[in-house]
Amino acid sequence: MPTAEVPSSMFAMVLTKPAAPLSPVQVPIPKPRPGEILVKVEACAVCRTDLHVVDGELPKPKLPLVPGHEIVGRISQCESGRFKVGERVGIAWLGWTCGHCRFCLADKENLCENGLFTGYTRDGGYAEYAVADERFCFKIPDYYSDPAVAAPLLCAGLIGYRSLVLAGPADRVGKIGIYGFGAAAHLVTQAAVYQRRKIFAFTRPGDAGGRLFAKELGATWAGGSDELPPEPLDAAIIFAPVGPLVPQALQAVDKGGRVVCGGIHMTDIPSFPYSWLWGERTICSVANLTRRDGQEFLQLAPAAGIQPRVTRFPLAQANEALEAIRKGKLEGAAVLTPDLAASS
Repeated sequence: MPTAEVPSSMFAMVLTKPAAPLSPVQVPIPKPRPGEILVKVEACAVCRTDLHVVDGELPKPKLPLVPGHEIVGRISQCESGRFKVGERVGIAWLGWTCGHCRFCLADKENLCENGLFTGYTRDGGYAEYAVADERFCFKIPDYYSDPAVAAPLLCAGLIGYRSLVLAGPADRVGKIGIYGFGAAAHLVTQAAVYQRRKIFAFTRPGDAGGRLFAKELGATWAGGSDELPPEPLDAAIIFAPVGPLVPQALQAVDKGGRVVCGGIHMTDIPSFPYSWLWGERTICSVANLTRRDGQEFLQLAPAAGIQPRVTRFPLAQANEALEAIRKGKLEGAAVLTPDLAASS
């Protein structure tokens, strides 16, 4: 197996039990099995899904667990012909699928009954090294030379892209509302503007900074999530994990419109009058992603000139990065940088 020089242990931030802070520990470097690669992590973005895992809102995580599923790094060990040592790759949420369940056979690997997920049911990128199944890794476009800027593409970008596709094609769905203007929203807005769609951004009531950020990225209109847009929408995408936004969005979309719930976790959706759904409006969810999503989006992103807005944190400050997301204090995405681990 061709290798780069690899130490025997690494620094990692580890979840030992739900709803507890991550612990800084020194652990052995993971050993790749056949079909896997060892990656030296250069950057790992922090996702709201990580927050749901850490806070115990997603059931049965692997414990102890290294979170993180928006990983960019260089290969240290590799035995395949697809990649080579030293090449930069991305590791995303979907870490492995069985290939033989009814969903895999129906070309719906994102719904695999036996799937494994990076930073949830297999260790992720809040560490100096990570192991991944080479089949589920992506080549990072040369356009993104900074790994910290590329990292949010691996989930915020991919889930945003899948949500945009589910909202409908650009030639039919031109006016889209986005509820919750965080990491995914700021990337999908750039993709939608490139496709000549109009974006209507909904932020927390009173969040003037979030509205300004949305307008800077090309949003046609920005207002509070408790407001209705100035004109009916063709579709709405909800990234905020707030169930009451679903009936709010239903009131904002026109007849035949679709409300896409883009998160893996959401609080309960309250009851609402049937008249808000009538008119062939629909509600759907986004579950995970497929490798095809990754390939398509990583071609679109450089063509559209998508530029993630990032705030960098040393790896040892993963708890602080999660807290910043919990409190909605960031514009764009938080990114952990292992090379700064010793600075905290």
